[in-house]
Amino acid sequence: MRFLRLFKIIFTLHRYGLYKILKEYHKTSWFASIIETSLFFIPTKYKDKSLPQRTKMAFEELGPVFVKFGQLLSTRQDLIPADYVIELSKLQSQVKPFPGHIAKQIVETSLKTKIEDIFSYFSEEATASASIAQVHKAILKSNNLTVAVKILRPNIASVIKNDVNVLKLAAWFVEKAFRDGKRLRPQEVVEEFKKIITAELDFPQEAANGNELKRLHKKDTNIIIPQVYFDYCTNEVIILEWMDGTPISDLEALRKKGIDLERLSHNGISIFYTQVFHYGFFHADMHPGNILCDDYGRYIGLDFGIVGCLSEEDKRYLAINILAFFNRDYKKVALTHIESGWAPKNTSVEELENSIRAVCEPIFNKPLSQISFGQVLIKLFQVSRRFGIVVQPQLVLLQKTIINVEGLGRILNPNLDLWVTAKPILEKWMKQQMGWRGLINNLKDEIPYLSYTLPKMPRMLANSLISAEEIKEQSSIYIKLIKSYKRQNRFLIVIIIAIAIAFWYKLN
Repeated sequence: MRFLRLFKIIFTLHRYGLYKILKEYHKTSWFASIIETSLFFIPTKYKDKSLPQRTKMAFEELGPVFVKFGQLLSTRQDLIPADYVIELSKLQSQVKPFPGHIAKQIVETSLKTKIEDIFSYFSEEATASASIAQVHKAILKSNNLTVAVKILRPNIASVIKNDVNVLKLAAWFVEKAFRDGKRLRPQEVVEEFKKIITAELDFPQEAANGNELKRLHKKDTNIIIPQVYFDYCTNEVIILEWMDGTPISDLEALRKKGIDLERLSHNGISIFYTQVFHYGFFHADMHPGNILCDDYGRYIGLDFGIVGCLSEEDKRYLAINILAFFNRDYKKVALTHIESGWAPKNTSVEELENSIRAVCEPIFNKPLSQISFGQVLIKLFQVSRRFGIVVQPQLVLLQKTIINVEGLGRILNPNLDLWVTAKPILEKWMKQQMGWRGLINNLKDEIPYLSYTLPKMPRMLANSLISAEEIKEQSSIYIKLIKSYKRQNRFLIVIIIAIAIAFWYKLN
C-alpha cells in the first residue's frame, strides 16, 4: 500500500511538471532526467501555469496531508521563495465529505450506543468537511440542545503516517542533494509538521484546549468559545455547542448585518495578543475557516486541535523584542538574545546588532500601519539562524499564527494599524511584570508555596545546622587523618634516608 502511494506521488509530481525544479540544480538534474525519461508515457499538465501554481495544484490533488503540509510551508517565508509562499497560502482544507451512514457508524462504535439513544436528530449530511474530520449537526436527546458532532475521518491516521514517511524520505533527499539542503533543515520542517498534524488527531486534547480557552475568555465580551460536552467525547468524536455565525471572510454578509468591520479587526488583534501575553496559551490555527462572527459582532472560535503555549520567559523575550524593534533599539534586541541564553554567550553584541539592523531597517521605512509583526519575526529568525541560535518550536508556531491573524485583520480592515492595537497590550503586560507591580504579582503567586514552606522552616533550619555540624565533625576527622598521614610520611622518609646513608657507607 505504501509503495502504491509513493508511485502515485511520483506520477502526480511528473504530471504537473514539478521535476523541473530539480533540473535547476546540478546535483539533482540527473535524478529529474531519469524520472522524466522513465515516465515519458505520462503527459504533463498545465504547461501554461507557473511552477508555484502547479505545485499548489499538485498538493491539492495529492490530498489532505499534502494540503496541510503546503499550508505549513506557506508560513515559512524564511525557507521558500516568495512566489511559492503566495500560491501555497491559497490552499484550503476543503475535502469531499465521507458518507453520512459511515459517520453514524463511527459515532455508534466510538460512543458504544445507538445514534437514536443519544440524539433526537442527526443530520447525515455534513455541514463542514476538512482534511482531518467533518462536522454534522445534531440535537442531544438528554437536554434538547443543538450540537456540532465532529467526527474523525476513517483510516486518516494510517494515511497520515504513510504520507509523512514519504515526506521524510523527500526531506532526506533534499538535505543530501541540494546545496542549501542542510541550511533549510527540511527534516526538521517535516518533523514539525508531523507534530502539528498528529496533534489534530488527538480529539481528547482538542476538547481540553477548547475548554481552557473558554475558561480564560469567560469575562471577554468580544469572543465566544463553544461549550464542550465531555461525556460524549472520545478519540474519534467531539461534541460541542452548536454555533450560528457568519464566516469572518464573508465581508458582504457582515456589512449587510451592520457589523463594524474596523472594530472587528481591532478586537481580533486584541484577543490574539491577550492570549499570547496575558495567558501564554493561544489558538494557533486562526485561519478564516475557523472563525465566525455572530450578529453582535463577537468572534466565534472553532477547531482547537492546534494551540501554542508560552512560558513566562518566552513572553518576556517576545515583549521586550517587539517593543525594542518598533523603537529601533537593535542593541537591546541583541542583548536580550544573549542575556536570555537564546544566543551563545560568546556572540558579539555589535555583530548581532548590525545584522538585525540590516534586515529590519527596510521594513521600518514603511508606515507603521503597513508593518507586519509576522515579517519582523521571520527576519529575526533568519538572523538567529546565521548566529547559531536555535529557534524554539513554540515561536515558529506563534509566527505562523501571527501571519494568519494579521491577514485576517487586514481582510476586515486594509488600513489596520497593528501597532496601535498591540502596543497597549504589550506595555500593560510589561508593567505587570516589571517594577513594584510585578514584584507584588510574583509574591502573590508564591504565597501558596510560602504557606506550605514557612511552617517547616524551623525543622529545615535545624536539619541544616545538624548537617553542618556533621560536616564539621567529618572534616575534623579527615584533617586528623591527613595530619597523621603526614607524620607517618615524615617518619617513613627519615627511615628511607637513614637506610640510604647506611647503604652508601657500606659501599664505600
